[in-house]
Amino acid sequence: MQIVGYQTATANDPAALLLSDGGIVEEHPLVPDGEVTFALGDRHCAGVLDDGIHLDCANDGAPYCPTHTSRWPCARCDGTCAMPTMACHEEHAVYLAAFAPDTIKVGVTRSWRLETRLREQGADRGAHIRTVKNGRVARQLETDMAERYPDRVRVATKIETLHQAVDDDVWATVVDDHDPIETFDLEYGLSLAAQPVPETIASGTVRGTQGRVLVIDRAGTTYAVDLRDLVGYEVTGERPSRNLQASFGAFE
Repeated sequence: MQIVGYQTATANDPAALLLSDGGIVEEHPLVPDGEVTFALGDRHCAGVLDDGIHLDCANDGAPYCPTHTSRWPCARCDGTCAMPTMACHEEHAVYLAAFAPDTIKVGVTRSWRLETRLREQGADRGAHIRTVKNGRVARQLETDMAERYPDRVRVATKIETLHQAVDDDVWATVVDDHDPIETFDLEYGLSLAAQPVPETIASGTVRGTQGRVLVIDRAGTTYAVDLRDLVGYEVTGERPSRNLQASFGAFE
């Protein structure tokens, strides 16, 4: 059985690991207080998902080999493109997302999936600041605003401050400066008193997820796992035996 992908949580559906054993893809929900008991084995390319069917690949590259690495055409778009996808022609929202305590990034997405996009990124707060007719105009505005706000935040940076709250003064300044159409205060229910230990594991009691970060309690320590780092691993249903770094709190 192989981990071939993941789903981030939405307002209505939990996050999940996507598993394949012979072509059919199954979801393993990552719900609070649920258990995951997978031992990680060898890692190789996760292949291709096509309408619920997994086409495997034995190549070494992980999570994807060069043959199966897709590049989203909008990833580095600055608004000078010919709008190559149908999604480019839809109404877009330009937004600001806050990550605790004081990181603010700019982003764009189709208007109808704005809250979903904020949750996918694990944002603590969001502000919808402009609505524009298509993706090209949105990207032009994003590029202009990127001189003031970054357009991406590393997952490792998010994990470092996962236990912190957004600085209210910083966020108030953002709201005052941009007079947003709508604001979002997003909750993930993690209730962390300290930074979780970064690890690549798939075993323990699920505390919850924030974006693509899975938070797991195991043996008195809380761990943070980037779900993308699990993609490509062969797994068994056994609890792993290797030793992990523990937080000081595990010994109190």
